[in-house]
Amino acid sequence: MVPGLNHSGLAAAFVSHGCEVRYADPLVFFGLPRFPGMASRMTLEQAAAAILETLRTDPLERLYPPPGPRETHGQLGLFRWADVLAGDVATIRRFAPDDLRHKTVVVESAMPDDLADLAGRGASIIVTVMPSLSAAGGLAACASAVIEAVLVALRPDPQMSLDEDTYLDLIADLDWSPGIRYLQPEEADVNRFAFVIHPLSVRMIKAHPKFRWAKPLPDGLVEWAASFMPPMYVSKVTGAVSPTSGQRVEGVLYTLGATPRRMMRQGTRSTYDKLLDVAHRAQRRGARIMGLGAFTSVVGDAGRTVAHEADIAITSGNSLTVAATLEAAKQAVVRMGATDLTKGRAMIVGATGSIGAVCARLIAQAIRDVVLISIEPERLIELKRRILAETPGARVVIGTRSSDLLPECDLVVTSTSAFGQRVVDISQCKPGAVVCDVARPHDISPAEAAIRPDVLVIDSGEVLIPGEVDFGYDIGLPPGVSYACLAETCLLAMAGRFEDYTIGRELSMARVKEIYRLFQAHGFRIAGLHSFDESVTEEQLAEKRRLAERLRKDPELLGRSMQEGAERIARLPVAAKGVRSGQRSRWVPRSWLNHLFAHLDRRLAHHS
Repeated sequence: MVPGLNHSGLAAAFVSHGCEVRYADPLVFFGLPRFPGMASRMTLEQAAAAILETLRTDPLERLYPPPGPRETHGQLGLFRWADVLAGDVATIRRFAPDDLRHKTVVVESAMPDDLADLAGRGASIIVTVMPSLSAAGGLAACASAVIEAVLVALRPDPQMSLDEDTYLDLIADLDWSPGIRYLQPEEADVNRFAFVIHPLSVRMIKAHPKFRWAKPLPDGLVEWAASFMPPMYVSKVTGAVSPTSGQRVEGVLYTLGATPRRMMRQGTRSTYDKLLDVAHRAQRRGARIMGLGAFTSVVGDAGRTVAHEADIAITSGNSLTVAATLEAAKQAVVRMGATDLTKGRAMIVGATGSIGAVCARLIAQAIRDVVLISIEPERLIELKRRILAETPGARVVIGTRSSDLLPECDLVVTSTSAFGQRVVDISQCKPGAVVCDVARPHDISPAEAAIRPDVLVIDSGEVLIPGEVDFGYDIGLPPGVSYACLAETCLLAMAGRFEDYTIGRELSMARVKEIYRLFQAHGFRIAGLHSFDESVTEEQLAEKRRLAERLRKDPELLGRSMQEGAERIARLPVAAKGVRSGQRSRWVPRSWLNHLFAHLDRRLAHHS
C-alpha cells in the first residue's frame, strides 16, 4: 500500500483475497526506514513522538506527495517484494524505483503522464478503481472526491444523509467496473500458463548441473534430501501461437524435488503444499491455469484439493493424454500392418485408474473386445458393467494378471502407478503387437522391450504445439515436441479456457472428446511415434513388421522365441518406474537408510 492512509477498504479487499499486505506509510510520510516495533531500534513511544513532531512542522505535501522529485531514501526492498502497488498514483511515482517490471498498479485514477511514466518503468498493468466519466469508458481520470461529489449531486432526495449506505445504494444503480490497461503492448494479447514437473528418478537429479556435487553421494540420501527442497523455477515456454485465432501463449515451468517414490512416502499434504506454492508463484508471473505433470497428477485426489485451494485454474492434462494416446496407438497399429481396426483385441493394464478407465471405455467402443487388468477386483467388476451398459455387445474380460491373455492381444495399453513390479511380461506378447506405455515414469524398461524386437513399444502420444515453441529447457523430447499433459495446459490457455478442466480420478469422456476437438481446431498435431523418448523410424517399423510376419508363419519359432524371451526376462531385475524390487542404495545398507529416513520423516511431520 503506497500509502495505506485513506485506502483501508482497498487494503481490506486485498487481505480478503489472501494477499500479504505491507505498508509504505512510514517511508512515505515520515521517512522512517521500517515500521515502529518491526526490527526498528526506535521504541513505540519514540516513534509516536517523531510522527507528532513531523505532523506539526511538515507542509501538507507531506500527506499528499506530488509525483516528483524522485525520493532516493527508504526501503526499496518493499517495492521489489510486492506484486501489486496500490494507493495514490502520484505517491507511487515519487517513491517507487525505476524498475517496475511485472508489477500491477492499482489506484483511484490516472492521467496520461502517469501511464507514460509507469510504462517507461516496465509496469505491466494499471487498474483504476473509480468509474470513468467518459462515454467511451476506459481508465478513470477523476479522483474519488470528484466521484463522491457527483454522487451527492445525483441524490434523488437532497435531504438524504451523506453516509456509506446512501453511496452504496447509488452505486448499485450504476454500471461501475474498474478500468484495466496493459502498459506493455506485447503483453496485452498473451495468455499465460504454468506447468509442474519433477525428477522421475535419482539419476535425473544427479544429472542436473546444479546438483553435480551430489554424484558421489548415496542415491537414497540424495533422493531423500531433494524431496524437501522448495519448488524451483525452471524456464519460460515461448513461441506457441494458434494458427486459427492468432492467440499467443507463454508458459513457465516449475519443478519439485521429489521423485514419485518420495511423493508416495511423504504423504499427500506435503505435495499439496508445494503445488499450492507453485500456483502462487505462477500467478505472480501472470499464469491463469496450471498443469500437473507426471506423478503430481496422481498423488492424493488427483488435483481436486489443489484446485479447491489454489487461486488459478488447475488441470492434470489427462484428458488430452488419453486422446493423444489413443490416436498414437491407432497410428501405431496401422503402421504395424493392421488393415481393419475394428477387429482385434486390446488389453488395458491399470484399467481402474483415471486414464486406464477412460481408455478402456473408448477402446471398447472402437474395437468391442477388451481385456481389463487391475489389482482392484471390485472396481474391475464395476468398470465391466459400465462398459457393457455403454457398449452393448462388447466383449469384456477382466482379471488381476496380464500373463494369461497377453498372447491374444494386438494392443496393450499400460497406465499404472506400480513400483518395483513386472507390469507386463513382454516376452509373451503376440507377434507384431503394439504396447503403448502411458505411465510416467515408464512401466516397461528399454531392456524389457529389447527382448521382443518384433513388438512395438511406444510412449503415450506426444504432441506438436503450433508455433516456434521453445521450452527453454530439455524436457527429454525432440525440439518442439511436448508431453500431452503439458500440451493440454497450453491448449486450454490458447482457447481461453481458464477453468479447472481435468481433475479427480474419474475422467469425463465428454471432456476427452472436447479437448480433442480443441486440439484439432487450434492446429495441434500428434508428433509421430516415439519409443522411450526417441522417434521411431520407418526402417525400424519395417524391420518389426518383417520379424512379426516371420513369427506368425512359423509357430515353432514363435514358441522358441517366447520361451527364450521368458528366460531372458527372468534374469532382468523385477522393476517398474525405474525402481527395482528390493533395490539397494549404493555404499549404504538399505536397512540403515530406511531406518534413518523413516525417523527423520516422522520428526519433520511432527514439527510441521
